[in-house]
Amino acid sequence: MRLKSFYAKTMTEAMNMVRDTLGEDAIIVATREERGGKAVRVTAAIEEDLIRDRGERSPAFELGRGGLPASQDDWLQYDEEEQEAAITEEITDIMLRHSVPEDVTDMILSCATLVGLEQPHIALIAALEHLFGFRPLPVRAHKKPLMVVGPPGAGKTLAVAKMAARGIMNDLKVAVITTDTVRAGGTEQLAAFTKILQIPLLKARSNSELKACIEKARGADQIFVDTGGANPFDKNEIRELARTLAIADFDPLLIMPAGGDAEESGEIARSYAAVGVRWMLSTRLDIARRFGGLLQAAHQGGMAFADASNTPQVAEGLMAMTPKALCNLLMPGSENRPGQQVKRKTGY
Repeated sequence: MRLKSFYAKTMTEAMNMVRDTLGEDAIIVATREERGGKAVRVTAAIEEDLIRDRGERSPAFELGRGGLPASQDDWLQYDEEEQEAAITEEITDIMLRHSVPEDVTDMILSCATLVGLEQPHIALIAALEHLFGFRPLPVRAHKKPLMVVGPPGAGKTLAVAKMAARGIMNDLKVAVITTDTVRAGGTEQLAAFTKILQIPLLKARSNSELKACIEKARGADQIFVDTGGANPFDKNEIRELARTLAIADFDPLLIMPAGGDAEESGEIARSYAAVGVRWMLSTRLDIARRFGGLLQAAHQGGMAFADASNTPQVAEGLMAMTPKALCNLLMPGSENRPGQQVKRKTGY
């Protein structure tokens, strides 16, 4: 089997792209909304034999590593029913262990079995890579101010401190702004971090003050804006957040704590996606034991995974969230399993 993902504004347009590229024999593996419902992504699969029978070259599928199409790398092509059953059983157990909702589980299982890889952890990595987006946080100069948003207690202030610390360690000029001036201790907590980092903390009590602070910080390589918690289920608070985001060309980042109820996490992500949030930073990985909420948030909100926080320490406090890193969270110890590079079966 070969997999390819198609992006379009509507489902009809995406399905036409599948048909035009892969033909009528393509199998739809998964569909997912992107950009808060403004676009869709369809992942489809087709048998390699059908491509060869038509005398066509394999399309440039996204599964390939090192920038190569999958047809040019050394991933295994494996279609034995017994092996597929073993992969399905192990990944199903993992999804149940992490309380992953049934629709997301089915989507991951379909993709993991269709890619035809014999190692369950490698099949899971491939499925995660196909079905979810991954967008690392900027480590160099970034034009847009990065505003962290999220529900109360998600870890926004600590996330800002970690990103600012990383910027300083990368020899960047960093500016930090806070709008969290109502919560008791909110400003003081961030001020303690910025004082250690020798960064002036700009405070904005209104949207007009925030706009002035953005202009004042324009010379910085990275600008981080900390915000007060917004109740994702309160329409008035979400509308106010939308008005704040409209005053400048922000790059909003959702701070999503791990370990929460999956359905609730999905609803939270959809609420923030409605005001233009496209990616999320996962927190509390060190104390969470079930990560189904993160998968549901990414799926329901169309969120790309940014970095993640797995320690309360500010320095070195962020880890890259990649398909492999996410697989390691779901399958602890999988990074130490043999067979990371699997060769094709001879005679295929």
